[in-house]
Amino acid sequence: FWLRDEIKPFERRTLLTPSNARALVEAGHTVTVERSTTRCFPDEEFEAAGCRLVDQGTWTTAPSDAVVCGLKELPEGTDPLTHRHIFFAHCFKGQNGWADLLARFDKGGGTIYDLEFLVHENGRRVAAFGWSAGFVGMYTGLLTWARQQLGETMTPISWFPSDDALINETKENLHRAQEKTGKTPSVIIIGALGRCGSGALSLLKAVGLKATEWDMAETAKGGPFDEITQHNIFVNCIALTQRMPPFLTMEQCTRPESALSVVVDVSCDYTNPFNPLPIYNASTTFAQPTLRVSTTPVVDVVSIDHLPSAVPVSSSKEFSDAMTVYLKDFPNTPVWDRAFKIFEDKRNAAREVNKNK
Repeated sequence: FWLRDEIKPFERRTLLTPSNARALVEAGHTVTVERSTTRCFPDEEFEAAGCRLVDQGTWTTAPSDAVVCGLKELPEGTDPLTHRHIFFAHCFKGQNGWADLLARFDKGGGTIYDLEFLVHENGRRVAAFGWSAGFVGMYTGLLTWARQQLGETMTPISWFPSDDALINETKENLHRAQEKTGKTPSVIIIGALGRCGSGALSLLKAVGLKATEWDMAETAKGGPFDEITQHNIFVNCIALTQRMPPFLTMEQCTRPESALSVVVDVSCDYTNPFNPLPIYNASTTFAQPTLRVSTTPVVDVVSIDHLPSAVPVSSSKEFSDAMTVYLKDFPNTPVWDRAFKIFEDKRNAAREVNKNK
């Protein structure tokens, strides 16, 4: 296994923690780790775990049998990709540039084992950052609401050394807003029964708030849903798998009677043709967390696609612990077989698209 350095700004998470890297070494695997100035665990801990350290970005010249591991996207380019890669490729659902990325793997003979598509026989993912995504997503929603009440501009969001540190900052911002206005926010979560929704609800509970909890039963009738605009904060936590009517429209957002001022799209599927929130068309970042889509009334959207990076230590441990048992047996289990088959299907679909360009 070859753990690459992440290139995405603000990305401090890692697919492998030092303790799990040690477990792989003890199981007979060789683990190479690229040095990193941003990873939430220091290089020295990986070296102490029995890993070999190499320079950043050297995965491109790694031995042909190396399995390149990471979380977020690879550097942009057109060069063929020859290795087996384990990461979130974000190209199996028709996202922007999906066929171009798969063409690079096709040309080089490489393979994607997409972390999103490592699933059990029942379709449930073997590992996910969903809980942390919902937890941090709710934080961004509460923070945005509080800043709106205080008349303050949103500033860059930093990372937290622990979940407790994030909870404490959330409490402080809510307290300041409540002291000034006497208000507490009303919140609705769609996808409340999943991993992501559970994380969002956990933060609300920690700061003494409750939410209107919706899931598939409540959305079965089909949107748009006026109930969303009766709340101050809407947090979208669904797993998008099929086309559906929009949950919310710009017309609803701009109604004078709307109470809604913050939309957090944890799912962040704005490039997906099935996107149920057609009120925005660009992601936001930790450096610029919000996008104002309406000024009268004010509606700010948060659409950060790597929210768990704000709590990198705890989220990395959660994900890495779940993944390590499958990495030990790579690639000889049905989980990896299913992922490879999905890659083959998507690669073949990309061939047809690229043939017609």
